[in-house]
Amino acid sequence: MSNNGTKIELPASIVIRDLAQIIEKSPIDLIKKLMTNGVMATINQTVDFDTAAIVVAEYGFEAVAEIVEEEVKEEVGEVPLWRQMIAGEDKSQLKARPPVVTILGHVDHGKTSLLDAIRSTDVAAGEAGGITQHIGAYQVEMKGRLISFLDTPGHAAFTQMRARGAQGADIVILVVAADDGVMPQTREAIAHAKAARVPIVVALNKVDKPNANPDRVKQQLAEMELVPDDWGGNTMVVPVSAKLKKGIDDLLEGVLLVADSNDIKANPAGKVIGTVIEAELDKSKGVLATLLVQNGTLEAGDVVVAGTAYGKLRAINDFKGKPIKKAGPSTPVAVMGLSDVPSAGDLFEVVKSEKEARVIVTERLDALKVQAQSRKKVSLEDLFANVQAGEAKELNLIVKADVQGSLDPIVTELNKLGEGEIGLNILHAETGNIGNNDVMLASASKAIIIGFNVQADVDARRMAEKEGVDIRLYEIIYRMTEDIEKALNGMLEPKLVEKVLGKAQVLQVFSASKFGKVAGCKVTDGELRRGAKVRLYRSSDIIYEGDLSSLRHEKDDVKEIRQGYECGVGFKSFNNIEPGDTLVCYIVE
Repeated sequence: MSNNGTKIELPASIVIRDLAQIIEKSPIDLIKKLMTNGVMATINQTVDFDTAAIVVAEYGFEAVAEIVEEEVKEEVGEVPLWRQMIAGEDKSQLKARPPVVTILGHVDHGKTSLLDAIRSTDVAAGEAGGITQHIGAYQVEMKGRLISFLDTPGHAAFTQMRARGAQGADIVILVVAADDGVMPQTREAIAHAKAARVPIVVALNKVDKPNANPDRVKQQLAEMELVPDDWGGNTMVVPVSAKLKKGIDDLLEGVLLVADSNDIKANPAGKVIGTVIEAELDKSKGVLATLLVQNGTLEAGDVVVAGTAYGKLRAINDFKGKPIKKAGPSTPVAVMGLSDVPSAGDLFEVVKSEKEARVIVTERLDALKVQAQSRKKVSLEDLFANVQAGEAKELNLIVKADVQGSLDPIVTELNKLGEGEIGLNILHAETGNIGNNDVMLASASKAIIIGFNVQADVDARRMAEKEGVDIRLYEIIYRMTEDIEKALNGMLEPKLVEKVLGKAQVLQVFSASKFGKVAGCKVTDGELRRGAKVRLYRSSDIIYEGDLSSLRHEKDDVKEIRQGYECGVGFKSFNNIEPGDTLVCYIVE
């Protein structure tokens, strides 16, 4: 059957199964056609526009590139920090600032070698003695323009900063070895950069090796939705050799091109705001901190509040260790004068006086205490309510499965569910158990972790509890999709889960006029809390279940008693207490 050149719109990359549906042909036929054209592919593999165009032409179709509006995606979900910062600034005062770049990638793919190559090829940094101190950031010059680099290692540090509310980087350079290709940590780095909605430039390293295979790596990147620009996509892929220092200028030019298309601006005369990159306590100099200025101009003598630290800046040095009087947007500086060591990723701002700084820090410390007491999980049950309240526009998911054969159909089914009113965004899908990196990404992105036939590592569970991340484990796919569908429609009933607070042993029994019998106990684990639920065990039998209504330490009424202390416990309308009984205190969440 001939289609006489019927035009069909195709995206920059498309899965073979979807392509078969569009032209109403069998996927097996398409795979055979691809094989005759020298492309080995599977039904779930992604092909670029050019390859798809050749295949559909054999069926009489003419492929036309789909027009994509690039700005739409960024408006959904998280807005990059620098956009938030300049939102309130006078548009006429905004000026282009140097892009801030961080380097991510798999172990041994050459991140450190690339950073060293960039440093050594830069004339501005190549003075006698070079960089005299490591401050976690530096600047290089390319064609008369500056580029700031964050020297923080790995995507874990990148996401940890984001989890604290910062987004230091404007652009990510993803290092991929041409002889090794896309590896597990490469996938994680891509997921972390996409979750932060930061543009990616790929540095295809080690192209000088005899076993380098750039085309295979480009195919793998296309499958990860990073379609190379020479394949008709939007991702710049630059061949480099960090070892031979080749392609470095091309990479830096690529960064500047991406920066130009992303409108990276700030107001040098506006409010001084930025991010803490590193901080340490030096015995002789006090607190040393590396700050990245992102708006306004920082000057020596300014009073700075960074997280819960504050102080008047005694000295400002540039990345070479030279004293400077002021630093504009995108400039990394080492400063002295803070009262305490701030955390990497804390936001800093300049205030009028130390008195104002103390007030802000006190308020923040009080807020942190309240937040710690009432930290709320981003849970599947609460999703619909958050959407109704305008707190969420989409459901972010991290999916982990036992094998690839399970992962592909799960991702397909979940993507179908996200076609309704509430969007569904799969940040990362990978095989293997749930680990700390998954929890960190979920915490920074307000995501829920879904596991199929996998377990969560002990450390990951602890971190999830601390960070308020919801981990849900399933063994049947339709149960998983059913739960998510109900959550998207606001029909998922909250699960009531018991959380044990502590245990105590009854040592003696006393008589009290108000409660009858009172148990004299010693807390052996955790804590007892007044108002919580309690069970009283005799051997393995439960002899009482109800509220812990009275809790005293010596003669004082108390709200809680911790491990190692003795206390008196009373139960309303229950007197059958004996020494040796075990008391378990719990709450229902």
